Amino acid sequence: MLDKVKHIILVLSGKGGVGKSTVSTQLALTLVEKGFKVGILDVDLCGPSVPYLLQLEGKDVHQADEGWVPVYMDENQKLAVMSIGFLLNNRNNAVIWRGPKKTSMIKQFLTDVCWGELDYLIIDTPPGTSDEHITVMENLKVVNCDGAVIVTTPQQVSIEDVRKEITFCKKTGIPIIGIIENMSGFVCPHCTQCTNIFSKGGGESLALISNLPILGSLPIDPKIGELLGKACLKEFPESPSAKALSNIVDNIVRSKKSS
Repeated sequence: MLDKVKHIILVLSGKGGVGKSTVSTQLALTLVEKGFKVGILDVDLCGPSVPYLLQLEGKDVHQADEGWVPVYMDENQKLAVMSIGFLLNNRNNAVIWRGPKKTSMIKQFLTDVCWGELDYLIIDTPPGTSDEHITVMENLKVVNCDGAVIVTTPQQVSIEDVRKEITFCKKTGIPIIGIIENMSGFVCPHCTQCTNIFSKGGGESLALISNLPILGSLPIDPKIGELLGKACLKEFPESPSAKALSNIVDNIVRSKKSS
């Protein structure tokens, strides 16, 4: 039930391991810190990591007459969460389903969750361009989806996969809000000098070639991996990661106001 959701944003990646789910959760938490009411939908059925990243493992999803009630992070219900991870008995359980059953579950997630009024719904998708992506796109055609944010890392192999993701978006008619380059360098916590462990500027060059905006670059920051359920913007407001996340969210919000 997405009729009361003002903005819907997909978070995509061309390949796994680029930190897409971490970026998704931190974007949602940053939006909450900026005063928005937010939901995050985890449709990565085979790798549902959002409950772990938000410290919500073991929470139960309840059904009401209107549909599923999401799990809320706080008493004020500023952040609502839905994931297949809530339906599994154990985080180590594997979802071994064929395509039709995955498709059916995603349709339920997109139509039967009682989100209520939200400013933003972040949809964390599985990596690649699989059946799950197509199902999400088909079901979002009837609602006002703002578009996709694509997460990449500086390595060439990741950038090449993102090119395919961009092509997928164009062929399915999904607007692309912009590109986020994750793991773009390691900032020393002592001297604040940035070391480009992988490479530098891959996301920027891809954005330039594809004529897409670069929303921002996030450094490698071990602190973010420890921030389970907490916003980097709140816990480490002066860190390079917090400033980058704040700028990225501002760019996303600004892009929708001007569109």
